[in-house]
Order: sequence, then C-alpha cells, then structure tokens
Amino acid sequence: MTGLRLWPAMPIERRLAYGLVLFLVSLVTLSAPKNGYAENLPPLKIVAFGTSLTARGGWQPALEKDLAACLQRPVNVVSVAKSGETTIWALTQIDRVVAEQPDVILIELYANDATLQRFVSLSRSRQDIGEILDQLRQRVPRARIIVMAMNPFSGLRGLIRPFVESYISAHEVEARKRGLEFVDHRPNWERLAPGELWAAIPDGAHPRPDIASKIIVPELVKHIAGRNCGG
Repeated sequence: MTGLRLWPAMPIERRLAYGLVLFLVSLVTLSAPKNGYAENLPPLKIVAFGTSLTARGGWQPALEKDLAACLQRPVNVVSVAKSGETTIWALTQIDRVVAEQPDVILIELYANDATLQRFVSLSRSRQDIGEILDQLRQRVPRARIIVMAMNPFSGLRGLIRPFVESYISAHEVEARKRGLEFVDHRPNWERLAPGELWAAIPDGAHPRPDIASKIIVPELVKHIAGRNCGG
C-alpha cells in the first residue's frame, strides 16, 4: 500500500520515466531467447578426430554443454575416432571429417603410432600428420584446426610407447609449421598427486570420463572461446 500512496505523489516526469523503464524491462524479458542462447546462431560444429582417447574419452558431452554456456550458442561435437588406430587409418577418414563441415577440428593421432606393436616410424607419422593437416586446411579452409596432446601414459601402456614424446613433438612441429593451434593437456593431468593420477587413469592410458571432463574440457573451452568462462 505504501508504494501505491507514493505513486500519485511523484512528479509527472518521474512517473513517466519509471513507466518507461518498466516497459523496456518487459520488452527485454519477453524477447530473451528461452534457452539463454543468442538468437539465430547455428550450432558450432566440432569434429573430434582421433584414437581411443577420443572414441572412449567421454569428455565430448561436457564440452558441448560448457562451451555452449560460454559462447551462448548451441555446440555439437561429432567424433571420428577408433580405438587402436594410427595416422595411416586417419588418412582414410578425411572424407568423413570434411563431410561434417566443421567449424573446429580437434586432432589427437600420435598415441598408437608410437606403440611398439603397431609401430609407425616417426618419419612416417610426421609425414602422415602433415598430409592430414594439409588436406583439412585445403578442404575445410574456414575450420579452426587444433592438434592436441592428451594424457600421460603409465605402466604397461607407457612401456609400449617408449618414444611417445618424440611423436607428440613431431605432431606439434607440423601443426605450428602450418600456423595451426596446439593444446597440450598433459600439464593439467600432471598437477594431480600420483595416487589421484592413478585413480583417474587406472589402465595407464584411458582416463575415466568424469575426470577427463574436468581436466580436458575447461582447457578446451578457454582455448576455443578465447576467454575463461569460469568452468
């Protein structure tokens, strides 16, 4: 009742200004998109191209959710990935990646090249990743291409990859030589205590999806969005 008694006592100019503010607030409220995204923005399409670290990664749904919240637009992540495969296989999958017409391509393809049982020579791996990057740049010129180093290996999974650091370095060099982006997730994993790291990657190669989402996704969101969104 107090507010009602004060309204008639206001000067006419103040009443008009107050009414105009209420009117504008109501317009903004009514016109705001229901899902919180900016209107008419198509989904940001991301292709995750890789090995079992992608195929079994489980971090893709969290990337969709957190990046969409950061960018205020829908995000769709599609995986072109297969456990146990190498850059030789990846060369046969470029058509699948291109067919998605992605805005962003995330690539991790070094892990199995470096295994002793599937051994792809370092020079062949470097040649392959260079060819993959060149084809993607040519065929999807608008896409951001981000080459990644994933989590550390340990135990038997580490023993069968004695030269994995050289493969990661070779892939990074090929990316940077072409002016492409490189994201190394390993420092964030290595901040975990040894016991925590073992629990997060119990088989020495494949992180638990819930932990992978906490370690990998914030770094990718910050890198793709170009800012820290608090994730």
